[in-house]
Amino acid sequence: MNVSPAAALASARLYLCTDARRGQGDFARFVDEAFAGGVDIIQLRDKTIEASEELELLDVLREAAERHGRLWAVNDRADIASLSGAPVFHVGQKDLPLKAARSFLGGAAIGQSTHAPEQVDAAVAAASGPAGLDYFCVGPLWATPTKPGRAAVGLDLVRHAAAAAPAGLPWFAIGGIDHGNVDKVVAAGARRIVVVRAITEAPDPAAAAASLLAALDAAR
Repeated sequence: MNVSPAAALASARLYLCTDARRGQGDFARFVDEAFAGGVDIIQLRDKTIEASEELELLDVLREAAERHGRLWAVNDRADIASLSGAPVFHVGQKDLPLKAARSFLGGAAIGQSTHAPEQVDAAVAAASGPAGLDYFCVGPLWATPTKPGRAAVGLDLVRHAAAAAPAGLPWFAIGGIDHGNVDKVVAAGARRIVVVRAITEAPDPAAAAASLLAALDAAR
């Protein structure tokens, strides 16, 4: 990829989070098919694996991303992101502060989760600050088993983000989004989405990704 991660992120629309797929044993094939279907970014998010296994899987993810000219991301662990050379790093509200993450990662694109209007506003402000936040996520819109105990925020927060974010700052809606409700998410103002089960549980990851992108286009 000949552009910076932040520049590549600006055109991204479909972001996928996946675990290590231990049960399926098909991580390499899965991420390759997801990228082939049009996924722009894949984040490995699995709290059950050790650092050494995560680094091995990130090598696989990096190779697939490079073949397809796409992005890949690390969640939470700035040390893992730095060691692996991840182009994208994502943090939650209670994870490593943005300024510290930037000191670790230099030119990587950094994103943050938001769950309330004030957090969205803070993310917008951080995008123009010294930490240089590159994107943020809004959610979870609906209750999801991938975020147990996290209350759904609903579509009003999407509407707030659509009004608050400047045109040049990418942001993604996340949380329970699938083919049955993506039109509602777009109608609320989102143009980019993060999904998990809509692709990880699909029998054909490439077809599921392509279908979601088509649904995003149709809803606009």
